[in-house]
Amino acid sequence: MNNTNTSPWRLKSPFILASGSKARLRLLQDAGLCPSEIIPADIDETPKKKELPARYVYRIAKEKALAIAKQHPNKCILSADTVIAVGVRMIRKASTREEALENLKLLSGRRHRVITGFCVVKPDGSTITKTVTTFVIIKKLDNIDIDTILNSNQWQNVAGYQIEGMLSAVVRKTIGSFPNVVGLPIFEVTQVLRGIL
Repeated sequence: MNNTNTSPWRLKSPFILASGSKARLRLLQDAGLCPSEIIPADIDETPKKKELPARYVYRIAKEKALAIAKQHPNKCILSADTVIAVGVRMIRKASTREEALENLKLLSGRRHRVITGFCVVKPDGSTITKTVTTFVIIKKLDNIDIDTILNSNQWQNVAGYQIEGMLSAVVRKTIGSFPNVVGLPIFEVTQVLRGIL
């Protein structure tokens, strides 16, 4: 990664992205926000007992950012975490086709929330942490819909689903930030970074 800050937003200093998500990196780059380094945080992401989805992503995003900040003091760090929520239930990343099938059945014909928490650690060590929620409505899925999505393997290595892939053909409506569903609420992130860098 080029350490030169080439942001057209004229950020005064670079930032480290504490995420290995290719989707998040692409969103940042498309918006003209290029991190100087990418250092994924390795933390325990196990939800706490009765932890609500919004509280979970808020906590995990902050813990990721602080973990990298300890290794890189006096740097600006950006981290994020995204979950899909149906009521108080969080849909986690599917590790098998069977789990992906159960996720699709749960989402079929229902409105759900995509919640992203993001955290920015300032060079002085203080933090700004926010959550952004987008509502997504998926049509009632038939067997062809389900088989097509599963056979695409686009459910692998993503938090629930990849909305910019095959699943986009069955999404009836999104209410709120579309980039948030991809993995990062880029408007809100840009406002925070421009305010401190």
